[in-house]
Amino acid sequence: MRKKLVNLRTSKDLTQKQVAEILEISEVYVRKIEKGERNPGRETMLKFEQLYGIRDRELFPDLFQVDFDTKCIDVNSA
Repeated sequence: MRKKLVNLRTSKDLTQKQVAEILEISEVYVRKIEKGERNPGRETMLKFEQLYGIRDRELFPDLFQVDFDTKCIDVNSA
């Protein structure tokens, strides 16, 4: 769940339906984005950024995290 999105929406006293209307996307899509079930495209991220006045990297940190795989395959143990 993307709690920051939910907290920002509720702090502005907006419903998911109102956010959907403002951003010109479906209410179902807003719900799925907030739950983390769907990832927004770049254009939709920018719409959220403009609505809340917060950078997309803060709104969707899960999409911008970089994980490095530090485990190596031991070819000698095969």
